[in-house]
Amino acid sequence: MSSELQNIKNRFGIIGNFPALNRALEKSIQVAPTDISVLVIGESGVGKEFIPKIIHSESKRKHQPYIVVNCGAIPEGTIDSELFGHEKGAFTGATATRKGYFEVADGGTIFLDEVGELPLQTQVRLLRVLESGEFMKVGSSQVQKTNVRIVAATNVNMMKAIHDGRFREDLFYRLNTVQIDMPALRERKGDIHLLFRKFAIDFAEKYRMPELELDSSAIQYIESYAFPGNVRQLRNLVEQMTVVERERNVTVAKLAEYIPMDAHLPMVVNNVQNHQKQTDFGNEREIMYKILFDMRNDLNDLKSLTSELIKNRGTADLSNQEKNLINRIYTPETQQTANANSLLYFENNNNNNQNHQNIQNPTIISNSDDSYEDFEDIEVEENTPESLSLQNNEKDLIIKALEKHNGRRNRAADELGISQRTLYRKIKQYNLEE
Repeated sequence: MSSELQNIKNRFGIIGNFPALNRALEKSIQVAPTDISVLVIGESGVGKEFIPKIIHSESKRKHQPYIVVNCGAIPEGTIDSELFGHEKGAFTGATATRKGYFEVADGGTIFLDEVGELPLQTQVRLLRVLESGEFMKVGSSQVQKTNVRIVAATNVNMMKAIHDGRFREDLFYRLNTVQIDMPALRERKGDIHLLFRKFAIDFAEKYRMPELELDSSAIQYIESYAFPGNVRQLRNLVEQMTVVERERNVTVAKLAEYIPMDAHLPMVVNNVQNHQKQTDFGNEREIMYKILFDMRNDLNDLKSLTSELIKNRGTADLSNQEKNLINRIYTPETQQTANANSLLYFENNNNNNQNHQNIQNPTIISNSDDSYEDFEDIEVEENTPESLSLQNNEKDLIIKALEKHNGRRNRAADELGISQRTLYRKIKQYNLEE
């Protein structure tokens, strides 16, 4: 690194050795002695404001005015007056003649921040200043001259803004004589810890408190965070933690309270060096919970459907929604396994090889008596090998549930998803009384 570049970093408090950052600073130093217009491109919070300061301080205009104008913060109705001035009586409230920034900064430098937010009418005026150095105050017909160096910056995608008709293409190329790109903080991972230490020292001195320190795991964590707000976000983070936290040694757990990882950002797991991808649910237990909840919802839907069919003795026409529900739950591949783990039994009179999408009116096999009060108790009574197998599976499920809960029937019923009354009937049916 050249001594000149290091001097610039020291003077302006710029921390970092990322090549793209060094290149941006070097270009600033190179163009400073000229009057070329410069456009600084970069995301919000990357430190674009340092570039025009460097350019102005290293130019022959350094003893002349340096004015910063935030184009996005000035209302559209008054921005022309702010930039170019106005005559007395030019509009309501114009009680006196006023000089604009271009007149005040004559001989110096104007930094137009967020230039992509300029109204189209103002863009026309700015283009004229760039091409000829001429402008007119609002409400005046007299042409005035100014000698101003313009440095602009934006976080807007300028080519898209031009395509959408929000920015003039000729003004863009006039401003973009030299383009300087400022890298995002997430691209400067090696600089993140350096910046943290710099801010920690500054705020410790400002608030007269011991400085914050990151442990090794916290360093890896913070360097894996994407920092959508870039350097500004990191600076605010350090200031907040300096004031709020009593413990000066910052761990991963404490850091995660301020900048938690989420699905859109790189995730640090147990071994941050492996950079393994985090699943949507975090671990297998949460995945299993989701599957069980989905199965429970399907079971509740089927209970509701079965109840309606039993009330109508199985003769009611099924709606498309009900058909889709049956087809979704009982497919040819999963029908037997689903029946084996459920207390709801359906039997299809059609051939087993028939496509499940052709199921129209499945036959519901129920108890021989006419009592339909307990809609959960729907059984297959035919002594076919399939029905016997299903009954054995059901019996095994009840035995396991009772053993698991030491004979407490209320707990077993809850686990099986049936009422205590139904469980009592099943126990009597399978002679499971002690």
